Amino acid sequence: MDAMQALITRRCVRRFQLKPVTSDLVEQVVDAGRLAPTARNVQPCEFVVVTDAGRRSEIAEITDHGKFIDEAPVCIVVLSKPTKYYLEDGSAAVTNLLNAAHAIGLGACWVAGDKKPYAEQILNLCGVPQEMRLIALVPVGYPDEIPTVEKRELSDVINWETYGHKTP
Repeated sequence: MDAMQALITRRCVRRFQLKPVTSDLVEQVVDAGRLAPTARNVQPCEFVVVTDAGRRSEIAEITDHGKFIDEAPVCIVVLSKPTKYYLEDGSAAVTNLLNAAHAIGLGACWVAGDKKPYAEQILNLCGVPQEMRLIALVPVGYPDEIPTVEKRELSDVINWETYGHKTP
């Protein structure tokens, strides 16, 4: 899929087919996260790929808005070392994961991690050192839905030179 087409058509998927995702496809998605830009090229992100159904179920139960993680065949736990720009760097990695998954025919969703009360529990469950930061949980699988979401028009969000100036 062309990059612009992937960006334009990607939506969060919360329902997945009961079909496994090969490790090769998971590695492609994680590789895209690894290649995300980072401040000063620090590259602080690491990833835990959870395919065990029991562990995914535990993760889903711990979250407040990620119960559907239980249904995904894969959950990628996105982590960052505690650098100055950990959240920006981790967010770029998650965005790459989401777009890469869509580009290769998979669905995914961003489930919040940083600042969530369950972050420490997820780190413990996945054996992650306490100094690491939980950026997000990204369930991945073959979509069992085609979400449609209204997006604001470009003309509503673009400003030229100063806020409120709508023409170039």
